[in-house]
Amino acid sequence: MDRAQLPLNALRAFEAAARHLNFTRAAIELCVSQGAVSHQVAQLEARLGVVLFRRLPRGLALTDEGHALVPAVADSFDRIGATLDRYAGGRLREVLTIGVVGTFAAGWLLRRLADFERAHPQVDLRLMTNNNRVDLAGEGLDLAIRFGDGAWHGVQAMPILTAPLAPLCTPAIAARLHAPHALLGEMLLRSYRADEWPRWCKAAGLGPPPPPRGPVFDSSILMVAAAEAGLGVALAPPAMFGDALMAERLVQPFPITVDSGGYWLTRLMSRQQTPAMQAFATWIADEVAGG
Repeated sequence: MDRAQLPLNALRAFEAAARHLNFTRAAIELCVSQGAVSHQVAQLEARLGVVLFRRLPRGLALTDEGHALVPAVADSFDRIGATLDRYAGGRLREVLTIGVVGTFAAGWLLRRLADFERAHPQVDLRLMTNNNRVDLAGEGLDLAIRFGDGAWHGVQAMPILTAPLAPLCTPAIAARLHAPHALLGEMLLRSYRADEWPRWCKAAGLGPPPPPRGPVFDSSILMVAAAEAGLGVALAPPAMFGDALMAERLVQPFPITVDSGGYWLTRLMSRQQTPAMQAFATWIADEVAGG
């Protein structure tokens, strides 16, 4: 079918009638008469050579052909509407979808997003948080902020900031931690990275930590929430939990830290960089440099 001859008004009438299963309610939505909607649908049926609705005494019912057409038409109008919504102030807003590890999103990024929005009103930013398990291609992400060593296959990684780990706990627990070895008598809350507590204990001059017990957390946010609730001592990046430390809901009982990676801004090497991607990369680098 020639695109220039697509019966858009008839398709719109069909889509509204299919949602309401009623010509009158579709007409009210489209601000036309009931007869106009019925006429448009009849024209579409004639053009396609199929019946789309069964006319019933109290409304409409879709035929099999009508059911098959609805998803394609509805999706097309939704996509047109979404694109039109991206125009603001006479210019097209570029969608930028970023996956962000939850700890970084909550501990650093969210409080700064308003600055990015003000500086780049042409970017329609979409954030998807994760627990550091991300598939850039599979999830349709333009960029991803993740924690690690920056060595991911097929990915270009720009370092954002380091995030050394330190014990964090409530003031009540900290009061009985007179030296690092006292930690060995506490519940040590664990992430899925099993080497973290052994590495910290080695840096502190201790022997191996006690045999692991208690739950394993796949999110530093949840692990630190458990520490705030007094369930044990978390090993987490203090830089990401500054609010809790400032409010003294948590304390860092010892200055000893261990480096287990940092936060990186990543994109697929095969993904062409867009103006929005470049704008975000430049902005976040400037924010980190400015403290």
